[in-house]
Amino acid sequence: MRKLLPALLAIVVAAAVVLLVEPLRTALGYALHGDIDALQVQLQDLGVAGALVLVAIILVHAVVVFPAEIPNAVAGLVYGFAVALPIVMAAWTASGLIAYYLGVRIGRPLAVRLAGEERVETAEQMIGRGGALALVMSRLIPFVPFSLVGYIAGATRVPVWRYTWTSFVGVLPITAAATYLGHALDDLSASDPLLWVAIGTLVLLLVLTATVARRMRRSSSQS
Repeated sequence: MRKLLPALLAIVVAAAVVLLVEPLRTALGYALHGDIDALQVQLQDLGVAGALVLVAIILVHAVVVFPAEIPNAVAGLVYGFAVALPIVMAAWTASGLIAYYLGVRIGRPLAVRLAGEERVETAEQMIGRGGALALVMSRLIPFVPFSLVGYIAGATRVPVWRYTWTSFVGVLPITAAATYLGHALDDLSASDPLLWVAIGTLVLLLVLTATVARRMRRSSSQS
């Protein structure tokens, strides 16, 4: 029980911060409801402080699951691709490390509680295959929640450096694509080659997701 106290205390403190800091509480509500327009307006109205709120809701994602593409797209829309991408990549790396730490301390029960048994089993199957490639693949598959991979990696004591660099490499394609699509929303142009690269990246990842899901179902039915 003593080992769990720091992690539980961290979750309690994080919850208190979200409840007490009004801009963060409001922004998290928009993210949970997928309200991109409202989140965009809020961050723009906050000015420089908006970037801090954006980083904060990404950090909160370590314990509150919502579509990661929402803050990424809004970041691109508000700050532009070149500024937004380094911000969100740094924030997601930090959020992943928080999830990893929680996994080390609390382990599988936390993962099941926050993401459900089915998703946990999917992540365990992928990460259980071992090695850096499996970790990168677990990040490339959109249906595996970002924080869930951190819980499982922490619980199974994946080396922290391997977990960190594979997380960064694995989430970069979908994060860059979502951020650029958000950036392009203000001025969509079919002649923009990077827009088609972003769309193509998302389509490829969806195809990869469907393929992996089909193979996992097949392998589960055979076992």
